[in-house]
Amino acid sequence: MASDDPEVHERVLRQVLRELADIDMRRTPPEMARQIHRLIRAETGCTDPYEAVKARFNRFALTLLPDLEKQVKTATDPLEMAVRLAIAGNVIDFGVHGHLDEEQIRVAIDEAVTAPLHGSVDALREAVSGAGSILYLTDNAGEIVFDRLLIQQLPAGRVTVCVKGHPVLNDATLEDARAAGLPEIARVIDNGLDVPGTLIAESSPALQQAFAAASVVIAKGQGNFETLNEVDGRIFFLFKAKCPLVAKIVGRPQGSLMLLQSGVLGSATP
Repeated sequence: MASDDPEVHERVLRQVLRELADIDMRRTPPEMARQIHRLIRAETGCTDPYEAVKARFNRFALTLLPDLEKQVKTATDPLEMAVRLAIAGNVIDFGVHGHLDEEQIRVAIDEAVTAPLHGSVDALREAVSGAGSILYLTDNAGEIVFDRLLIQQLPAGRVTVCVKGHPVLNDATLEDARAAGLPEIARVIDNGLDVPGTLIAESSPALQQAFAAASVVIAKGQGNFETLNEVDGRIFFLFKAKCPLVAKIVGRPQGSLMLLQSGVLGSATP
């Protein structure tokens, strides 16, 4: 994605192998990914290998949005349906799915409507109903269009949405948030980082302030789960358990829809 030159491929591969030989295995997977992707960008000169992919899936997700909004509006429990569809959007992950296509997203949506949802929607409902401030940590481009469905179910005027500060994988940045129309429905900030997760201590002042002020935090994706699970109990994680390690940690089959509160499963670090 960053270069079609085989010589560049070999040079980058050798550099990555050298980096991996000395990498700190106590760090979370997103922190390891940051090191590798920084190296790839530096070696290839390509600042955002996933730029075209992100734009493509933002556009595709927006074509689905009107029908998805109707699906939420007509559901018996609109909040639960919005949660399910927001998690369905988590399939748009090029760190896991290298050859994802639009049909796979449609299948993920259909499955999410009826698949078991592990976690309590009522706990989330109660938490957000009384929350003075809600922080919503996004994950991937394209997926953030699905996040709109859930953000629109939260108390108006109380939500701050946070995206990544710099490109990494296909994670959403401010450009993607604008494409998805998020500034129209919530305050949008970035975390100042190029990590496919959230490291509060290293984040931008804007995120640190929003995190400290938030009564409830909603965090999308495995990367946020891996970096924030031990923080405190006010975080609700929404993601698909895409890999065997995370599935083992949460005690559910791979591919499960997860709605978990932080601090209940111990460390997520391998």
